[in-house]
This record gives sequence, C-alpha cells and structure tokens, in this order.
Amino acid sequence: MSFQAYLDAIEDKTGLTPRELVALAAERGFDDPAVKAGVIVEWLKQDHGLGRGHAMALVHVIKKGPTISGKHVGTTGSHRDESDTLWLDGKRTRPGAPA
Repeated sequence: MSFQAYLDAIEDKTGLTPRELVALAAERGFDDPAVKAGVIVEWLKQDHGLGRGHAMALVHVIKKGPTISGKHVGTTGSHRDESDTLWLDGKRTRPGAPA
C-alpha cells in the first residue's frame, strides 16, 4: 500500500481528511517535537479507530509534513507513490481524481 493509499484509507475510515486530522493533532499539541509517537497513536486509536500502521502514517505527516522520501516514488513496488508530496486535502479534491 502506498503512503497516499494509507491516507486515503484513513479518510475513508474517519470521514476526515488528513489535513483535518493534522489540525486536530495540532490543537492538542501533538505537533510538538517532544510528543512521542505512541501518544499520537493512542489518540488516533481511541478517538478515530485507527490501527497502528495507519496511525503511524499520520504520525509522519503530523511530525514531518506532507513530504516523503523519494525512495518509492515512481517505482513499481506495492509501496509506490506518484509523488514525494502527499495530498492532504481529501481524495475528491486531489488533482486527477474522478469527478
């Protein structure tokens, strides 16, 4: 599953875009560098029903923003992403998304 696919699945499960979840995390101070990933994972599990893998994908975005390593960009593997910048504003608004 690509990084973007993880974020899309999070949106499907929670009804919130990744950007909305990042904003909620910031309201709670979870974007502070001192906050450990486990605290955020627990919040995402308890309040939004996310499992560890999906939560960790969102932790990355909360802590480091939408840029990911180019390691899998353009490869043919199952974790391939189209870009090194993740789309956080929802699947329906992503450029090239079906109308």
